[in-house]
Amino acid sequence: GDPRFMATVAAWRTLPAQRARYASAPPDLHPALAEMLRQRGIDPLYTHQAEAVAHALAGANIAVVTPTASGKTLCYNLPVFHTLLGDADARALYLFPTKALAHDQLAELHRLAAHLTPSPSHPLTVAAYDGDTPTAERSRIRKTARIVLTNPDMLHVGILPYHLQWADFLGGLRWVVVDEMHTYRGVFGSQVANVLRRLRRLCAHYGATPRFICTSATIANPVELAERLIEQPVTLVDDNGAPRGARQVILVNPPLLDAERGIRRSATLETADLAARCIDADLQTIVFGRARQTTELLLTYVRERAPERRDAIRGYRGGYLPTERRTIEAGLRGGAVCAVVATNALELGIDIGQLQAALICGYPGAIASVWQQMGRAGRSLEGALAILVATADPLDQHLIQHVDYLFERSPEHALINPDNLLLLLDQVRCAAFEAPFALGERLGSSALTDDVLALLEEEGEVRR
Repeated sequence: GDPRFMATVAAWRTLPAQRARYASAPPDLHPALAEMLRQRGIDPLYTHQAEAVAHALAGANIAVVTPTASGKTLCYNLPVFHTLLGDADARALYLFPTKALAHDQLAELHRLAAHLTPSPSHPLTVAAYDGDTPTAERSRIRKTARIVLTNPDMLHVGILPYHLQWADFLGGLRWVVVDEMHTYRGVFGSQVANVLRRLRRLCAHYGATPRFICTSATIANPVELAERLIEQPVTLVDDNGAPRGARQVILVNPPLLDAERGIRRSATLETADLAARCIDADLQTIVFGRARQTTELLLTYVRERAPERRDAIRGYRGGYLPTERRTIEAGLRGGAVCAVVATNALELGIDIGQLQAALICGYPGAIASVWQQMGRAGRSLEGALAILVATADPLDQHLIQHVDYLFERSPEHALINPDNLLLLLDQVRCAAFEAPFALGERLGSSALTDDVLALLEEEGEVRR
């Protein structure tokens, strides 16, 4: 009903609601878990959850690829706890791309573990092990934790080089969960794949062969990426059974200020105005900026436009103290925070409650990122609003003129190359430090291992 706003709308699509589809949990699931699901009212499961658990209990590695807030957590928690309850020596490792994601999962895992602990003599201890973990607690975690939550960086520098201290854990490792798998692409993903090769090598040294559960937002090649990361076959689970409310998706191009030179109103100002309107309409809102500076500007502008809600509008980005980030996340879940202005630090699957509007200031550079950020709103059966505001950048303007690129095309492929020689050289050096290579032994499936070892031998870094 606002002609000025409608003049800026390049496209408006309604994504229809989806009903929930249910299936019973596998009959061989541990009775304590089946009872826990009944007590929580989660019985039956969504179809993709039941399918994932069934494949995992049958011994498969799985890749679960469903939208934000579809319940992927149960897809790995149920098989992991099933194994831990049946084997007192079993361990599990959860890998998250960020510390914030790991700590977000920690509270739920503590609740599950407390509910399911079989006996005081065999507690299901859960702990995060990362750069924030106090030194005094690390020894206890290594000795007693049944589930360890960490990130690839800490696995690389803080666990694998000290594997003698982790011998019991690595020898009992039955499951490795790789969450938000789509973030492991390019050079970063190639390094992570090699870190996983080193992890599997040390597990084999201690007599363990862990299985993997990978989860991801929508990408074009989930099976290819998962199999490159873990170098084992995976079973894909991508038929989402979770319910979803209708979502209004709007692409906005700010008005022209100078048609001759193509100058448009600032996307930052346009986004701030739209965010203020959402706040005035009592919609809990998230606003994404492409950079930290943009985020701080947006936060200032939104607060200026909604002064009466100023204290309930928060920023969120890397650089904030962990306690401050936890407070903001809790405020979003509890409703004390009515709006948050964030970088892509909140793009990943941190539980931030039932947001109703998501605004994106500028194309984030990938179709997958657009849908991931838009998916932060509409985590319930209620309707949701998602708005992408284009900047004056040529890429944004191309997108706004060719909207089918966003709505009709597949998300990007996530590509990695663990055998890149420069990356492999450093990773083989790390692996040789951790344990000697047997003659003919490879790092993972890399056929270049012998050549790299020969080069390191020439340089005097390894010896036969």
